[in-house]
Parts: sequence; C-alpha cells; structure tokens
Amino acid sequence: MDVNVGMLFSNVVMYFIILATAATLHAAGKTDIQSAADAAQALRPLAGDGATLLLAIGLIGSGLLAVPILTGSAAYAIAEAFRWKAGLDEKPRHAKGFYAVIVASTLIGIMIDFVGINPIDALFWTAVINGVLAPPLLVVIMLIANNRAIMGRRVNGLAANLLGWATAIAMFGAAIALLITWSRS
Repeated sequence: MDVNVGMLFSNVVMYFIILATAATLHAAGKTDIQSAADAAQALRPLAGDGATLLLAIGLIGSGLLAVPILTGSAAYAIAEAFRWKAGLDEKPRHAKGFYAVIVASTLIGIMIDFVGINPIDALFWTAVINGVLAPPLLVVIMLIANNRAIMGRRVNGLAANLLGWATAIAMFGAAIALLITWSRS
C-alpha cells in the first residue's frame, strides 16, 4: 500500500511539474535551460519576484528527499549483492560496508557539483540513460515475476502480467522513438 500510494502521488506531482513547465517555460519559448538561475528567471512571469525563492525551496526540498533515498537504496542493493550486513537499524561497526556505500555515494554526489558538470545536463542524461535501461530491466523483472522456480505460488496474475508487459512494450516504444528522433536531427 505504501509503495502504491507513493507511486500515485509521485506521478501526480510529476504530471503537474510537466504541466507547469509547459505552461511557463515552453509557452514563453524558454527551451534551453542551462542552470537553476535560468529556470528561476523563466518562472518569473508565473511566480513573480519570488521565483528564485520558490525554485530554491523546491530544489532543497527535493534534495533532502532524494539524497537519503538514493544513497540508502544504493547501499541496500550493494550490500545485498555482496551479502553484507545491512540496515539503518544496524550499528555502523556491524555494517561497515553498508554505511561506507552511503558515505561514498553522498561524497560522490557532492563532488559532482565541484567538477563542473552542469546539473541540468546531468539530469537530462540521467533521464535518458534510465529511459533506455528501464525497458530491458522491466523484461527481466517480468520474467522473474512469472518464474515459479523463483516466485513459487506468488507469480504474477493476469492483471499484473497485462499491465507489466504493456508497460514494457510502451517503454521500448518510447526508447526507440527517442533514438529514431535523435538519428533524424
């Protein structure tokens, strides 16, 4: 229930971010945002003089939400892959590798800011990479979710299979359309 409600709210928020961007930035002809300052200036007609503050609060808030989730999920994944003791309920001396991944991930994230990588470009390319990698990973997940040797009697039902395979096909279609669009330009 927690995951479903979280996904619902994140998708609603994402929809309104896209809608607000289209209504402000794209409508004003500002399609080449290179920095947070550019985004704040583009939001000025909608948010007025508070655009910079509004964007700063949004970016800080999303960072405070995203950094612990990303570093924690990376730590859990790596610890599980290497069969390390893991968990935020563990003391650091009992789960050294787990906490080392959290610290290393956080430091790498901080260092990205100091090596001159444009954060807008980084967000764009991260989304592209995720969009290209997600379809094959979804196929693997669907195959695992339907494998009785792995899942036992908890394999996917008809509705989950229809939705999962339809999503995989749609994501492959979107990734292929992106590559075709890029090859023509």
